[in-house]
Amino acid sequence: MLQVPHDDDDDTADGTAAAEALSMPVTELVARSGELKGELVEFAQHPRFGRQLTARLRAAGSRGLLDEGIAVRTIDHFALQHRLHDGTTVVERFVAQRRPPLTADERAMLLGWRDVVEGLFEVHRDDDGAGTVVLHNLIDDLHYPVRSNMGSEALAVLEQGMFTYGRIVPVHPATGHWLVSGYLSPYPQSSGPDVARAALRMATADPGLLHRNRDLSRRAWQMQAEDRAAFIDLFGSDLVILPPATAQEQLTEHHRRRLEEATASAETDGRPTTDSAPGAEEMGRLPEDYMEADSVGLVYDEIEGLNYYLDFGRLDALFADPALARDHTSITQLRNYLSDDTVSPLPLRRLVQRHPDGADAVFRVLLRKPGFSWPRDGEDLLRSRKKSFFQQETAPSFSVVGERLAELLRIPN
Repeated sequence: MLQVPHDDDDDTADGTAAAEALSMPVTELVARSGELKGELVEFAQHPRFGRQLTARLRAAGSRGLLDEGIAVRTIDHFALQHRLHDGTTVVERFVAQRRPPLTADERAMLLGWRDVVEGLFEVHRDDDGAGTVVLHNLIDDLHYPVRSNMGSEALAVLEQGMFTYGRIVPVHPATGHWLVSGYLSPYPQSSGPDVARAALRMATADPGLLHRNRDLSRRAWQMQAEDRAAFIDLFGSDLVILPPATAQEQLTEHHRRRLEEATASAETDGRPTTDSAPGAEEMGRLPEDYMEADSVGLVYDEIEGLNYYLDFGRLDALFADPALARDHTSITQLRNYLSDDTVSPLPLRRLVQRHPDGADAVFRVLLRKPGFSWPRDGEDLLRSRKKSFFQQETAPSFSVVGERLAELLRIPN
């Protein structure tokens, strides 16, 4: 679901407050960042990380040839954002192990690079004499003054009105300046509509990309809360278990009502709308393999939004009657839910909430631990098996597009 904000939205990119006062000039930090980034990339390609990095590169190139741009961005993501087995990042390891030790400014600068902004940007040239280019991120609708540690020549290819895809990081958390991180892919001004549609796909796939723009994020959370209330009004609860065909039919009806309400509201307020959003049937369509299941669980959580769970009725019956744990099929399905790193802790928590008296007996069979107690051991189990979900920032499942992105989306092909 998409919404276009009003004109009074904040369009500046706020930097994260630094723990230490900045003592080096920004120009010196930019120059120093080039040397340290080279050391970091070399550190990330050390054999100790070889297996993990190779897996990331293979995944990035699985749909075709791994060109230079994709390879550079993959290594950059691995160095700054990928979580290692102990939960740390490569850049954190580098900062801790680098000899001689980094200065306070250098440490803060490198650790600040974990705050990556990946987006599709519109170019605004800046004549400040320092080689700065202002990039307007079409996804979070913020403007970023960007420099390159390879010199102003590296940004000379970006002309006013062009577009580019890339990753940027703070020069230092205490400044409002940003650095190119990795590889920029430029696009001509005429590609605006295509770039806008790509930005919309990115925002829809990962609404967390909006988090830097507090106003857009607030509106997205509000939209999710309103949509959840409408879901409960239609289904009678925020958790329902239905046959797949019924679930799909009801989901389509839910989205049809919400789209009609959104269109009517936009027309009343005089706000622009986009015609690129999917329709109710597309939004309500379940994955094909779900249509062959015995049941589908629909859970509309306050935080995680709307989620679908395959054969959820079987697990619900298992927790309601732990004697069914003798059924190998039910236990195998529960084991899959627990081990699948794409499934959050939400469905397991909800099953326990619905049937608290059956939780201990079910997990004792699953884990083969006669002394397991959900009140005592449950959260530790989830944190060990679902580690990535405890490390990521929460984000609404809705995206709100800015005025410029909406304008580009309205341009005909």
